[in-house]
Amino acid sequence: MNKHRIYTMSVAGVYPHYVKKAERKGRTKEEVDEIIRWLTGYSQEELEAHLESQTNFETFFAEAPLLNPSRAQIKGVICGVRIEEIEDPLMREVRYMDKLIDELAKGKAMEKILRQP
Repeated sequence: MNKHRIYTMSVAGVYPHYVKKAERKGRTKEEVDEIIRWLTGYSQEELEAHLESQTNFETFFAEAPLLNPSRAQIKGVICGVRIEEIEDPLMREVRYMDKLIDELAKGKAMEKILRQP
């Protein structure tokens, strides 16, 4: 079975699009970074190192120190697909990140994006 092309794409190649999407809606790069750190458990330094080394999505999620257990609360539709119905675990992780950035761009409060009570 062929891997989906997103798996071999560099996170650094998509990251500027995440930031641009957020900034167009008055949000910040720092908030994008906070979301990615919350989701993956990376420190800011580790995140920046992965961006600099052009790590692909497959490796980025495989090496994540601690995928946040609260990410299972992320529900909804992204790219026309309901997140809860995605069977491929790696694709689900990628779509979790997409969904969180979408929520940021839509003006949702960080506490709600990060699934804090």
